[in-house]
Amino acid sequence: MRSKVFKTLDEQIAILREKGLVINDEIKTKEILFRENYFFISGYRHLFMRSVKDGQFLPGTTFEELYAMFTFDRKIRNIMFKYILIIENNIKSIISYQLSKKYGYKEKDYLNPKNFNQDPMKTRQVKDILNKMKRQIRVNGKEHAATSHYIQNYGYIPMWILVKVLSFGIISELYSILKADDQIKIAEVYDLDVETLSIYLSLLANFRNVCAHEDILYDHRTQRVIPDCKYHYLLDIDMTDEEYNFGKNDLYALVIIMKQMLTNSEFRELIYEIGYEIDVLDGKVDVVPLNQILNKIGFPDNWRDIIDLD
Repeated sequence: MRSKVFKTLDEQIAILREKGLVINDEIKTKEILFRENYFFISGYRHLFMRSVKDGQFLPGTTFEELYAMFTFDRKIRNIMFKYILIIENNIKSIISYQLSKKYGYKEKDYLNPKNFNQDPMKTRQVKDILNKMKRQIRVNGKEHAATSHYIQNYGYIPMWILVKVLSFGIISELYSILKADDQIKIAEVYDLDVETLSIYLSLLANFRNVCAHEDILYDHRTQRVIPDCKYHYLLDIDMTDEEYNFGKNDLYALVIIMKQMLTNSEFRELIYEIGYEIDVLDGKVDVVPLNQILNKIGFPDNWRDIIDLD
């Protein structure tokens, strides 16, 4: 097996030039590679390649264009993360309200296994998820200001405080083990059915992790797909073999989820922020057409139209 060895900045630039990348300003390019990491920036090269096999850049591709894609992904990642956190806070609040109102505000009450799905097939899942929540209480209960305050002064942590230390992944799992009537009550807040909300929470948790760990976002695809909905139809998204080409497990699927889980004003701000970054990118990249970049992201050409759809 070949091993990867250290490359100096000069060697990194030489490699990029050998692959056909145009380096207009060597000093600035070195500064960027030193600050941002060659590996992370080169992760965006695929968009600019002639083919996967030869590993050569499209003729005329500049380092500035490659870096523009890198910075675009960072900006979009930050935007998406900001709005995912809004939804995360909302769903935590709604779930904690429903469980506290119905089952009580102390751990021994709201974490009672009897309060969750009683299907024998889910017994192990319920136990595992409740154990995860109890572990969070043990690990983070005394470290987080809000939870430690309740432990020290009251001897318990209310559900609406506990959710502060629960990951979005655990919240997604928690929703999946709730009793059907509790799931319905929560899903009705978003005018969704239980299965759809369950899938949405799973995808949101997945995208949240990508954003939080600063992984490449623009071409990320999730294993699960969101159900076909009216927005796929109203936007007249192209289909292949009766499956929509965009908005199923890509970044536009996340936009569709946010359309249904953010307020109208929040969603409008989201679209404006994404649109601004796309316009900036369009002004910096010439070698790859904008619609090709959008399609790689999972955005249909008329992606902005969703803002005015009901």
